[in-house]
Amino acid sequence: MPSSAPSIDWQALLPLIIVFAGGVVGVLVESLLPRAYRSALQRAVAYLTVLAAFVFTGLNWLLGVYGPTAGGSIMVDVPSYFTWLTLLFFTVLALLLFGERRLYSGVTAFAPQAAATPGSPDEREAIEKRVEQNELYPLTMFALVGMMLFAASGDLLMMFVALEIMSLPLYVMCGLARRRRLLSQESSMKYFLLGALSSAIFVFGIALLYGFAGSFNLGGTYDSQAGLVDPGLAAAIQLQPEGNGMLFAGLAMVGIGLLFKIGAAPFASWVPDVYAGAPSPITAFMAVCTKIAAMVGLARVFFVAFGGLRWDWQPVLAIVAVASMAIGSVLAIAQSDVKRMLAYSSIAHAGFLLVAVTGAFQAAGPDQLTSLASVLFYLVAYGVTTMGAFAIVTMVRNRSGEVNQLGAWAGLGRKSPVVAGLFAYFLLSFAGIPLTAGFIGKWTVFMAAWRGGYAWLVVVAVLVSVIAAFFYVRVIVTMFFSDPAEGDAEVAQAGWGTQAVLVVSCVLTVVLAVVPGWLLTLSAQAGQFLR
Repeated sequence: MPSSAPSIDWQALLPLIIVFAGGVVGVLVESLLPRAYRSALQRAVAYLTVLAAFVFTGLNWLLGVYGPTAGGSIMVDVPSYFTWLTLLFFTVLALLLFGERRLYSGVTAFAPQAAATPGSPDEREAIEKRVEQNELYPLTMFALVGMMLFAASGDLLMMFVALEIMSLPLYVMCGLARRRRLLSQESSMKYFLLGALSSAIFVFGIALLYGFAGSFNLGGTYDSQAGLVDPGLAAAIQLQPEGNGMLFAGLAMVGIGLLFKIGAAPFASWVPDVYAGAPSPITAFMAVCTKIAAMVGLARVFFVAFGGLRWDWQPVLAIVAVASMAIGSVLAIAQSDVKRMLAYSSIAHAGFLLVAVTGAFQAAGPDQLTSLASVLFYLVAYGVTTMGAFAIVTMVRNRSGEVNQLGAWAGLGRKSPVVAGLFAYFLLSFAGIPLTAGFIGKWTVFMAAWRGGYAWLVVVAVLVSVIAAFFYVRVIVTMFFSDPAEGDAEVAQAGWGTQAVLVVSCVLTVVLAVVPGWLLTLSAQAGQFLR
């Protein structure tokens, strides 16, 4: 029987197409236009691209454009729309940080010539001529389309392609810091090597799962005329629920690849070095958007494809959750660098997210919906707080540039009480203190695991939260109750972009704490994955 080309719903894929086209236009702008016009036009193209994609994503959601497309490789469903809107929103905030110039003496935070050797005559000449690294914007668009595709992938092969589209631009972007060039390039190389290793493990797992099921599809491919075309992994597991060695080896390898991307222990050795070495705006973009895309992708794989094996993978994810929370919280206490501390905090938050994922499938009916919604709500709450925190990190500076040593932040509350107060509020949100978005987020994931039968995991998570609060409070004490020393960091006057990020992050952190119902309702609607 001859095979036919898969049907493609172009309207459903329009947000992805717009973002990809924006990246292509950015490449053409950088290649064809005079240098004097590139910077402003690149920013305009990036903003218009994200805005257009946001509008069409919202319209498609309202119009009910759902279902699998491209032969079941892409699932355009409510979780996809929710994730796409979230990613596009946070990308706008990241672009505002990318365009900041006031903090960097009229230039951006990025190297004028990324390929030049640090300290070489080529680099000095590029600095003197105030060359701009405008390729950053199309790289961001390509990374964004990979993230959107990763979260909506309906089969493992498409997920691997999306993983590479998402990761390759990030490897380059991490090495673009204008200051501390060697550290930035080192972080880029570490991220690339470890990312390549995790991708190899991931694709090896895909090959094993294909050998078991004869399919890459997660939940089956349906055609309106032919009916069921490909039963997928979920059906193969139902036919052989006890599994075999090939299935479990493939599940383990795919899981490792996904856990690497969300930064969960013990697969998070790259996080502190990459977060510390990358430019702070890039760190903010990675810390938020990569985790959102990877978490939704992980949930889709485990809930849709491996739901029949939940008794096998739930205990393993519970152990990973405990390890992530414990390692992230304990090692953060020993950090004297603010960015590294936030990196270990990110590892701990990956553990808190896995708490909900672990108990989500065991719950039934509306409780299961609440569990999935809690993951999405937590991602948004974590995202707005993280964006605000890294925006403040870019503002704390001395004559030589950004200062990340915690000791240099002493007395910051006296020099700039508003900025220090905002950072303290973001840290309290990370800690899960009441009247913050982080408190509501932790409460939802704890309730999800409790209803799913993992009360012991909730108890461990609460105890780890108490430990984590220590290093957050330590930073607050340093800022407000330590005497400033001569030569310590000051809070520089930020441009309108950074100020806008701070305002949006602070307002949303408060709103999600006081009136979280609207987002919980949207998260609940997005909690049902279409099979």
